[in-house]
Amino acid sequence: MTWRALGPWLDRIDPGAHRRVKGLRLVTAFGLAALVGLLPGIAGDFPHGAFLSPLAGGLALWASVSEGQLTRERSARDLTLLVAAGMAGAGLTALATPWLAMIGPNAPEAALVAGAFLVGYLRRFGRLGAGLGSLAYIGQLLAYGGGLTTADLPMIAAAALIAAPAAIVPRMLSGPAERPDPVPPRPSAVAETRLGLSPELVMGLQAALAATAIVALTGSLGLRQSVWAVTASTYVVASTALGTLSRVRLRVSGTMVGVPLGLACLPIAEHMPILAWVAAALAMVVYAMSVTARYDIACGAFAFTLVVTLAASGEHSVAHLAARLWETLLGGALGVTVAMLVLPLRPKP
Repeated sequence: MTWRALGPWLDRIDPGAHRRVKGLRLVTAFGLAALVGLLPGIAGDFPHGAFLSPLAGGLALWASVSEGQLTRERSARDLTLLVAAGMAGAGLTALATPWLAMIGPNAPEAALVAGAFLVGYLRRFGRLGAGLGSLAYIGQLLAYGGGLTTADLPMIAAAALIAAPAAIVPRMLSGPAERPDPVPPRPSAVAETRLGLSPELVMGLQAALAATAIVALTGSLGLRQSVWAVTASTYVVASTALGTLSRVRLRVSGTMVGVPLGLACLPIAEHMPILAWVAAALAMVVYAMSVTARYDIACGAFAFTLVVTLAASGEHSVAHLAARLWETLLGGALGVTVAMLVLPLRPKP
């Protein structure tokens, strides 16, 4: 693609440049939160202070992704609630981890099942509900990935206090330059189930069941990063069984492009990490531009970002990074299997 053709292509997938503005906003929110979390006077006060920066940055980033209000005031309110949901998810996982660890080494991962359920069920409350469910799960994911326990609860609260203003300030500056996408219909408006259960409840149960199956298979399959499979199975569940099948196809096709591109950038990430972080930031802008209309491109952009940022942070194992690809395949396969066999949702006539 030539530079002359780049402008028209961007205008086709992002008319008015509204999503590009949001993409720059969420990258800014992540950067602000991550930089504040690195300050020695803050991070040094906690046992696992090195994890404060990625935790605060992750909460600010994904709160910005999920927020979609038109006015600054409502955006600030929603961003605060979304960060609080992420803090709650991280806190509950930190509390549960010591108890679950007594059962077995992989048992703490079972805490993610609750978050997977909320991702589907809270869609009954519209865009904000869907965002709250997503942030609760992401908070759990961050706490599990960091190995946080009860002793880290003060750090989780500090991360939320950093993430909320870091997400709100860029939204105050973007102002009317953003025009959120229309609110998608709630699952109960487009789907039905035969047993009288709400579609959102069924979606939550399907996601939780798929997550439970992956947790149970972790040891026997030797999964390197089973949380990637859990995440894939959680987010592919749609309001109908055919919709889930379509999301799996798009997610897998995007990941199959994004992961190899990220692996190709391993030498850059190892020797020039600053360029890798710049590439990851640009990929997140592409993610924000395409997540609504082109789910495959969004999944590819995020897979690229994940691989590149892990490599820039010191993870250079090709086998570990490539596991993102086949574990996404596993999670998608389990997600669509559950959606087709367990209380399958059908479009309303």
